[in-house]
Amino acid sequence: MRSAAGMRFLILGGTAWLGGHVASTALALGHQVTCLARGSSGEAPVGAAFVRADRTQPDAYDQVTGGQWDVVIDLSRQPGQVKGAVAALADRAGVYFFVSSGNVYADHSTPGQDEDGALLPALTGDVMESMDTYGQAKVACEQHVMRAFGPDRALIARVGLIGGPGDIFDRTGYWPLRFARPATGDGAVMVPDAPNLPTQVIDVRDLAAWLVHAGSRSLHGIFNATGETVLLPGHLDVARTVGGHTGPVVAADQEWLLAQGVQEWMGERSLPLWLADPHWRGFNANDSSKARRAGLTTRPLDETLADTLSWEMSRERGRARLAGLSDEDERALLEALAHRVCPGFG
Repeated sequence: MRSAAGMRFLILGGTAWLGGHVASTALALGHQVTCLARGSSGEAPVGAAFVRADRTQPDAYDQVTGGQWDVVIDLSRQPGQVKGAVAALADRAGVYFFVSSGNVYADHSTPGQDEDGALLPALTGDVMESMDTYGQAKVACEQHVMRAFGPDRALIARVGLIGGPGDIFDRTGYWPLRFARPATGDGAVMVPDAPNLPTQVIDVRDLAAWLVHAGSRSLHGIFNATGETVLLPGHLDVARTVGGHTGPVVAADQEWLLAQGVQEWMGERSLPLWLADPHWRGFNANDSSKARRAGLTTRPLDETLADTLSWEMSRERGRARLAGLSDEDERALLEALAHRVCPGFG
C-alpha cells in the first residue's frame, strides 16, 4: 500500500455529480485518479485518466486489471455491474468502497437507526428494472462487495439525501429558490404543515471529501453517511433566510396536499423533502455518529443551501424540474387553499 499522498484511485463512474466531486477532490490532494465510465454523463475532471467502458459488457474492466489500485470507489446501483467489478478487481485493489443508500433498511419508521438495522431482501437478479427495487438492488450490491473483499477490505457508505450545487435532481435547490422567487405577487410561499418531520442533507462536497479521506486511510466498515438531522420547519427557515424571503409563509395541511395530488419527496408536482407517510418518518434521521467518529465532517446547512441557490440562479428560469411545483401550480394551490380556509375569499 502506498503512502496517503499519491495513492491510486479507480473511480467506477467519476463523470457525473458525486463521482466528479470524488475525482476532483482526490486530484486536488495529489492522488492519481482514473475514471471508468461510458462518458454519457460528461467528461472526467481535468487531470484524471479516463477509461471509456460499458459496465454491462464482460470486457468492461480489461483496461484496468493490468496494475494495482489502492482504492476503488463504486457508485453503481446495478448488482450485475458490481458483481463483475469485484470479480475483476478483487486481486487488484487494496480496498473497495461502495456508495450505497439508506434505502437498504427494511424499516424507516423510527428515527435514529444505526448500521445494525434490518435490511431489505437482496434483489435476486443482476439488473434493477425500476426505482421500486432500488433498496433491494443496493443490498445485493453490498453483498457482492462483502463476499469478494471481506469486511477488512470493504467500506459501505449508506448515504442519505445528497445536496449542494449541481443537484440535478432538484430536491435541495427547490426551497431556497422558491423563497428567492415566490410565484405570487404578495410573495407567499406554501409549505407543508409537518412540524415534526426530520430532514437530513449531506453536501456533495463533504461526502466526496470523506470518501477520499477514508480511502487514503484504507478505512473499512459499514457507515451511515448523512447530514445533521434538522426538522423540516428549521430547514425551511434556513432556506427562507438564504433566499431573502419576507413574504407570507402559508402552511398547508398534509392530507389536503395529498388530496390535491401533490407528490411527496420528489417528482413532478411535488414538495421536496416532504414525507407524509409515518412509515417513512425516520428515513431522514439515521444515526451517522459512527461515520463522524471516522472523520466525516459536514458544513452548516446555510452554506449548502446558499451555494445551491447561487447555482440554481445560474440555470434557465422556468425550466422543467425533476422535483418541486411550477409557479402555475404554486399559485393555483395557494388560491385553492385560501378558498378552503376562507370560503368567502375573493
